[in-house]
Amino acid sequence: MLEGKHIILGVTGSIAAYKTASLASMLKKQKANVTVIMTKNATNFINPITFEELTGNKCLVDTFDRNFQHNVEHIALARLADVFLIAPASANVIAKAAHGLADDMLTTTFLACECPKLIAPAMNTRMYHNPITQNNLKLLRKYRIEVIDPASGYLACGDVGDGKMPEPELLFEYIVKALTPKDMAGKKVLVTAGPTREKIDPVRYISNHSTGKMGYAIARAAMLRGAEVTLVTGKTDLAPPISVDTVHVTSAAEMAEAVKERADKQDIIIKAAAVADYRPKFTSDEKIKKKEDDMSIALERTEDILGFLGTHKRDGQFLCGFSMETENMEQNSREKLKKKNLDLIVANNLKQAGAGFGTDTNIVTLLSETDTIQLPLMNKEEVADRLLSYITHSIAAR
Repeated sequence: MLEGKHIILGVTGSIAAYKTASLASMLKKQKANVTVIMTKNATNFINPITFEELTGNKCLVDTFDRNFQHNVEHIALARLADVFLIAPASANVIAKAAHGLADDMLTTTFLACECPKLIAPAMNTRMYHNPITQNNLKLLRKYRIEVIDPASGYLACGDVGDGKMPEPELLFEYIVKALTPKDMAGKKVLVTAGPTREKIDPVRYISNHSTGKMGYAIARAAMLRGAEVTLVTGKTDLAPPISVDTVHVTSAAEMAEAVKERADKQDIIIKAAAVADYRPKFTSDEKIKKKEDDMSIALERTEDILGFLGTHKRDGQFLCGFSMETENMEQNSREKLKKKNLDLIVANNLKQAGAGFGTDTNIVTLLSETDTIQLPLMNKEEVADRLLSYITHSIAAR
């Protein structure tokens, strides 16, 4: 994804500049070509030599550096750039960028670039929330420059609030997003992920081994490809993908309500969650005490969310389910495909090494009315991309 891409990182005068060094290192490990441009104030916080060692490229500060090549340097850089991120972005540079002011190497190059441009504000919380700064950020968004919301917490000045630059891992995700082709732009996609928990008493519940990794990978991949994504998720240890509307639920009933409320507006629904088929018929508001004899729990069926979606599928909507089997995988999955009125089912066998719950990989078979596509062992991000490519091609062929 990033190999050979030319990424410009702009660094302004902020204590958060050290985080950009970590980001530059991450990008280089992905074989990107990274150029760093600093304001003079930024050199008070981090030495340009640091970025030169990390990137292997000259760190630029002075617009009128006499060690230039024949091409005007800021224009030459602007032509080469695939994405330009200013992080940290001070209130001063944000104001310049919003109003087209270009008086140093960073702002002249930023103005000359036609590639995707991103800005990550980092400043005192009062400066960030000042109406002038907020209006400048609105202007940047108007010009289709993506503004990455700052994190909230303890700031270097001693204040607590918005204004922290996000961590390098999050900024990396925004760069990947900017570079990913948007073949799903305009599509609304709902993905379910993770396990449900069915309450027995205040301290016990029935659940399963799902970690949510497959569903989260699908939601992230759809977002990167330009879709408007809603992720309905049970309890997991995963951080939600950026730019995704994440709805947290616990039980199967809560998941059913969240999905049904949003289903009609979706172009694509992918049900990757491991939803409990049964829940306790009776729950206790107090902890059930241990007894000398055995205890049994009466169970009742939960709502069949996928069945409801298949019955109420609107014209043009694409519905994809998941099937996890331990025997007769294809036969059982095809029966589910037909019974639930699905367009596609993603089947895997729990007994195959590298497939199923808790792994970073999966081995799946895509089954439609006409196709049987067996995919080899892949990481879940690759599976997500192959799945979405099949869905987009199927929709285009209708």
